[in-house]
Amino acid sequence: MSDISLQKVSETYVDVLRELGNIGAGNAMTALSQMLGCKVDMRVPQIQLLEFKDVGAVMGGEEQIMAGVYLGVEGDITGSMMFLMEQASARHLLGKLMMGMMPGEGAFTEMELSAMMEVGNIITGAYLNSLSAMTNLKIFPTPPELAVDMAGAILSVPAIEFGIMGDNILLIQSQFFDEVEIDGYFILIPDLNSYGKILGSLGMSID
Repeated sequence: MSDISLQKVSETYVDVLRELGNIGAGNAMTALSQMLGCKVDMRVPQIQLLEFKDVGAVMGGEEQIMAGVYLGVEGDITGSMMFLMEQASARHLLGKLMMGMMPGEGAFTEMELSAMMEVGNIITGAYLNSLSAMTNLKIFPTPPELAVDMAGAILSVPAIEFGIMGDNILLIQSQFFDEVEIDGYFILIPDLNSYGKILGSLGMSID
């Protein structure tokens, strides 16, 4: 399986990957709704397989300030996952979570960063749990890390760790909203062998 081509995967199984992304994002938003204690609606996620170097542009440019939660993925598949939100969206979400105590305009406080970490942990955990249930694979997240920085700087972490700048990755853009619309971005970065395991678990094989 080491010679698997992610481009071939994207051409042949993009619908399968989209369905996995849809269900995972939906479960993550359900977890967010439970965490906030209110109804959260979600538009149909936009799912793309694109080159990693183009991800920043999709989010509004590499200089866009984002709050990002990054974690490793271990077990039957390996790789990493990220959940990113624009800074304004993160502030709104924290305001809902902290019972209307709206964050200020300056840097996030330690309490706000801790709350944001917990949001990211629950959302990514729900996503990975749904992926595990659908594929019957054991998937374990590593402890998450949180960064508030330009999108390009946050994205450089997995790019350096996995050397993936020229590779395609699965980007899931989920728009969810209560009284305001919030854009959240899931980035799932399995290694190439893990794509084969995911598809194999669903009864599909790669020639």
